[in-house]
Amino acid sequence: MTSIMIVEDDAKIVSEIQHFLERWQYEGFAPTDFQEVLANCTENQPDLVLIDISLPYFNGFYWCQEIRKVSQVPIIFISSADENMNQIMAMNMGADDFVAKTFDLSVLVAKIQALLRRSYDFGQTVVKYQLGTYEFLPTENVIKRMDEEESLTLSPNESRILLALMQRHGTVVPKETIIEALWQSDSFIDNNTLAVNLTRLRAKLAGFGITDLIQTVKGKGYLIEEAVK
Repeated sequence: MTSIMIVEDDAKIVSEIQHFLERWQYEGFAPTDFQEVLANCTENQPDLVLIDISLPYFNGFYWCQEIRKVSQVPIIFISSADENMNQIMAMNMGADDFVAKTFDLSVLVAKIQALLRRSYDFGQTVVKYQLGTYEFLPTENVIKRMDEEESLTLSPNESRILLALMQRHGTVVPKETIIEALWQSDSFIDNNTLAVNLTRLRAKLAGFGITDLIQTVKGKGYLIEEAVK
């Protein structure tokens, strides 16, 4: 059964989410020790994490960042602090989506289902993309050096951005196309949050020795000039 970790200190909200998830054959579990969120996540290996911003001891931003150091599990923030800056901060810390309270539980489940599909099922028809001595495997969220054992793990969103660009290599991909591929036009996504994700992806690639791969075409979108399938 798909397991979902609910990091929320309001017991009523946790109970409501758990009961609703059960109707969709998901198992929701919630840590009670808010100083051991990372340990709980590592031990239980959830398929997705729901996390609030305001928590005892450390906030959700902190725990999201800590989880991202060891895992690429999909993360959705659920918070009443729905200002744009909080949404951008969540994406900066490595989150994949953001749902503002008070939310309709049906909408929350729809977002969970969509993120699970994007994270674990997308790109099944794509085997690999080659860039010189590197291979990108979108179904595994991984870039590998072909002549070595080293690999770079990407988040689901980072893989999806790279896949959207590589599928159209040699042409400029409009920002709207990438946004649609990533979040299917969820209302809170804008150019700023896309830019945050691209900045994070570029930094990861550069740290792995892949520089200047994704070019910005001012006023039009983004471009990868050379990508061989």
